[in-house]
Amino acid sequence: MPNVVIVGTQWGDEGKGKIVDILSDKSDIVVRFQGGPNAGHTVVVGEKQTILHQVPSGILHDNKKCVIGNGVVIDPETFVDEINEIKSQGYFTDDSALALSETAHLIMPYHKRIDIARENHKGKNKIGTTGRGIGPAYEDKVSRNGIRVIDIFNDAVFRRKLSENLKEKNFYLENYLNEKGFDGEEIFSKFVALREKIKKYVTNTSLYLYHALKDNRKILFEGAQGTLLDVDHGTYPFVTSSNTAAAQASLGSGLGPKNLDTILGIAKAYTTRVGSGPFPTELEDSTGKFLRDNGGEYGATTGRPRRCGWIDLAVVKHAARINSITHLCLTKMDVLSGLENIKVCTGYTHDGRLLPGFPADFEILEKCSSVYEEVAGWKEDISAATEYAQLPENAQKYIAYIEELTGIPVIMISVGTRRKQVITIKDPFSV
Repeated sequence: MPNVVIVGTQWGDEGKGKIVDILSDKSDIVVRFQGGPNAGHTVVVGEKQTILHQVPSGILHDNKKCVIGNGVVIDPETFVDEINEIKSQGYFTDDSALALSETAHLIMPYHKRIDIARENHKGKNKIGTTGRGIGPAYEDKVSRNGIRVIDIFNDAVFRRKLSENLKEKNFYLENYLNEKGFDGEEIFSKFVALREKIKKYVTNTSLYLYHALKDNRKILFEGAQGTLLDVDHGTYPFVTSSNTAAAQASLGSGLGPKNLDTILGIAKAYTTRVGSGPFPTELEDSTGKFLRDNGGEYGATTGRPRRCGWIDLAVVKHAARINSITHLCLTKMDVLSGLENIKVCTGYTHDGRLLPGFPADFEILEKCSSVYEEVAGWKEDISAATEYAQLPENAQKYIAYIEELTGIPVIMISVGTRRKQVITIKDPFSV
């Protein structure tokens, strides 16, 4: 029985939340394996829009188990707020539906203050983080100074780690960033109160998932951000602080890589990104505004307007190689309706030379020229289409062209924000 990994093929915001929500209905378990509250997955059920940050999108379905893996960094305060908000909307009526890894690392108050202050300190050279403390939390994890979920349930361990960390963090905040430091007792008391609210969810999620596999349960792995934001394979340094690629589904959940079967890459029918960094197909004209307005391109977490441009298949092919993508899902196809012609980026040139692949040097990428092919657009509204044959001929040709250039079959097409507005050519759990 195949398991499915959802990954973004661009700079995030590809519509992964909706696809996870749809496929949750076919799965038994939904696992979030990286990132933190900097990611926002928007799901529309009926007329109700729900934005999820740390809790997997499967929580909106009954009788599904949602797991937050060890690869995620958790802000316990906003985590509790998010749970309360989900419950207030009538979802998540059974606390046993959610499990939180005991070895996930925590975002501490000093991480958030450092994140914001450091961005302000950089001025025009800032990365464009969300200020949620994700980067500093991952830094502590890698430097072996992190505080894990399990640590706050041992008073002696928690006090020792917190005290040691604050010596360094307060010095850095006060003497370099010119910010106020923290009182350790205030943080300790706050987190002791928070641990009582989250302890019912905390468990060894790796062991739970291992036994679930033995019972032939179907697992859906929910990625956050996109491949071009991967800390190793993205447009470094304008990236997130974790590995967003499919391999992280294994590392961030505690399951071996042989358990990853179908890798479904989510690609928006055009391209967007939030924050700073190179963007070869960016459109800063009326077409870019058309895509932003028609697509509602504003960040789910920050509300920031997204930068918009033509689809970049050099990016998608790079993501396909990094992730071993087996199938593609195209989202927001409906946004392109009304355009007379659509451009497709097939590669880049630099100093008059066609580049063999996606360049690692962002300064080269900033100076690249995109190589475009132009295809005919369509005028028809496709938001009511439920079958591939109902799409206009030019929309079908556009999809076929993407398949031809990437060498990957498109098996799902999203034509609107709602659950029902999707064309499923093949079920990812049965391919």
